Amino acid sequence: MRNQITFRQYRGMDLIFFTALLCLCESLIALAANQWFPKEPYTLSLTAAVTALVMIRWGAFAILPALAGGLAVCLASRAAPIQYLIYCLGNLAGLGMLFFIKKITWQKIREDVLLSMLYGFLTCLAMQLGRMAVALATGHDPLACLGFITTDVLSLLFSVLILWIARRLDGMLEDQKHYLFRIQREKEQNKGA
Repeated sequence: MRNQITFRQYRGMDLIFFTALLCLCESLIALAANQWFPKEPYTLSLTAAVTALVMIRWGAFAILPALAGGLAVCLASRAAPIQYLIYCLGNLAGLGMLFFIKKITWQKIREDVLLSMLYGFLTCLAMQLGRMAVALATGHDPLACLGFITTDVLSLLFSVLILWIARRLDGMLEDQKHYLFRIQREKEQNKGA
């Protein structure tokens, strides 16, 4: 008898992998920015790109990388307590793209290069606007809040690029239940051939 993992175990491992990789990358980026480039006016984050991927793969479970990415940046930056609220809560605005996926379908997003790039762009923009909204709600200066978008342009570009690459990799930008069924069907067809 073969030892097979369950669907829940596979989902758990996949979510842990993406979230852990994101936390490591965000921590390294934040540390590098603070130590080597402290005066640079721009920031870079992979949270939106990873959250966008996980939303296609697992739907609302994308809440995990959205929160973890914000937490990792704040921890690595030794941020003030209010920043934790701004980043963690603000990142959740990206989950609004679940409605975009539902309306457009993940298949169309994966198949259409411009749609996949737009999806990455909108996910990142939604997170930036979410952080801006939380900052405004907590009493930050409106002009300073614009910095959540203007200083984070690199994150927009990286999100678009990562989604463009991911759509080309088999199974990466695909609902994982569909992916597993597709792989199983292909195995059975190859056996019968």
